[in-house]
Amino acid sequence: HELSIALSIVDLAAKHAESASVNSVSQIELDIGTLSGIEYASLEFALNVAVKGSMFEHTHFKINRIEPLCECCACEHLYSPGKDFGACPKCGKQEPEFIRGKELQIKSLLVEQKE
Repeated sequence: HELSIALSIVDLAAKHAESASVNSVSQIELDIGTLSGIEYASLEFALNVAVKGSMFEHTHFKINRIEPLCECCACEHLYSPGKDFGACPKCGKQEPEFIRGKELQIKSLLVEQKE
């Protein structure tokens, strides 16, 4: 699971690097929600495998762990859900909409331009 995600990240980053005509990418920054279903240690291992022989072999991967944030659909209160995803602490309704915490995205590439 994480290997296919790592390969997709490397492929997408390569496309962006190629379109920007860069020599190297020193860092790729990722935002990964703690509710995304990604096992962080497994992804880090898979990224090391996925970059072998590529322009990203010496690239540092910075992984930001994004904690969940909910908005109550009843009262629009923003809150951090507990481990049991209980009711809204303001109105008591069980109608959360997750604003963040499930994402998996490339946030940035730190690059060097070709001359």
